[in-house]
Amino acid sequence: MVPLAARRALLAALLGPAGPRRLPPSPLATAPAPPAAARPSSGAGGQPEAEGPGRATAMLRHLLLKLRATGPVTVAEYMREALTNPGQGYYTRRAGIGESGDFVTSPEISQVFGELIGIWCISEWIAMGKPKAFQLVELGPGRGTLTDDILRVFNQLASLLSKCDVSIHLVEVSPKLSEVQALMLTGGKVQSNPEDESAYMKGVSKTGIPIFWYRDIQDVPPGYSFYLAHEFFDALPIHKFQRTEKGWREVLVDIDPEVPDQLRFVLSPSSTPATENFIQPEETRDHVEVCPEAGVIIQRLACRIEKDGGAALVADYGHDGTKTDTFRGFQNHKLHDVLRAPGTADLTADVDFSYLRKMAQGRTATLGPIKQREFLKNMGIDLRLQVLLQNSRDPATHEQLLHSYDMLMNPKKMGDCFNFFALLPHHRLAHPDTKQKPESKSPLPPVAGFGELLLK
Repeated sequence: MVPLAARRALLAALLGPAGPRRLPPSPLATAPAPPAAARPSSGAGGQPEAEGPGRATAMLRHLLLKLRATGPVTVAEYMREALTNPGQGYYTRRAGIGESGDFVTSPEISQVFGELIGIWCISEWIAMGKPKAFQLVELGPGRGTLTDDILRVFNQLASLLSKCDVSIHLVEVSPKLSEVQALMLTGGKVQSNPEDESAYMKGVSKTGIPIFWYRDIQDVPPGYSFYLAHEFFDALPIHKFQRTEKGWREVLVDIDPEVPDQLRFVLSPSSTPATENFIQPEETRDHVEVCPEAGVIIQRLACRIEKDGGAALVADYGHDGTKTDTFRGFQNHKLHDVLRAPGTADLTADVDFSYLRKMAQGRTATLGPIKQREFLKNMGIDLRLQVLLQNSRDPATHEQLLHSYDMLMNPKKMGDCFNFFALLPHHRLAHPDTKQKPESKSPLPPVAGFGELLLK
């Protein structure tokens, strides 16, 4: 059994001079108050407010026309339009990530984050017997920073992976972001694939590993894979529900009749299909958010892992079925009214990890959620920081390292806001039933990150 010793070797292999590439933003803000309940009503006419860039006006105009024609829409439909509308959606037209964008993610703060995720993948690969090939699949890769940091780890551990066929598979719907990813990961040396192929773009990393781009997880080829979803599920459309004296009602988006070029939240006058299908009978909260798309994706990942092996690691801000209204927007690193200037801000909601666990349907084992600071500490972030500080003679870099570490680990910043959650094959956590006597079975190696890593 080599996992702990192997992980020590992996960390030792990464002990070189390097530093975080960006300074972090201000701490995450709290969610806004719940929307006021009101009944749907038809809106009056009027021209959209000339607010923000031209495409924001176009998106608002598009939504106003849609609402006048169809009446109120679900929050899920509103999010889908505002974020991924092919012409004016936030993700389809903007990069939005980094200091110059609307939000900064953990990989953008410090490369140590991505390095430890890379070690997690290799640690699990070792624990599962070093399969001859594995796919690294990232859902919503942002600017490609996390994958880039992981690829650097793979390159530094090339001798360990020399007999393994590694490939990278990115699931990305944004043309703009896929261009940014291609530039970062391949230097822009990519080629478009024919429409009859599942990958719409392919290239080779700067270290020689093939990379493929897809629009849907179902297009990724089957096979032993590590699936990464970092701040992915929080951007998927949610349905919002409010308990009333007449039962559950769905929160909808409609035109404000008093200000015809603005939007407002209203309540459905009666039950909706989503109310009937997504509210659990045992629900005790008065306000609930449900993300059906997240459930579908977790089901697909669980089926793939059950059939082909591998694991999925989810890192996001969320809760374990306890929070209520978490729907919010971010623009220029500040909270933004979710109904104002749609298409110009990132819309997000906390991930309900209890829902993800339930949607795995027992096909895989689940671990977590655990706080980001616990996961990173278990992965050895303190040791990595010590080595970087020792190798850093520049006071500015030294300060930046400490600042980035504080942003990732401070409970009042990202340390407690973000959680890690994993899907793994059942046999990874418990020996399959065999005719062997229990005492003859060797103990299974611990899962990296979800238990303390003893570096002695």
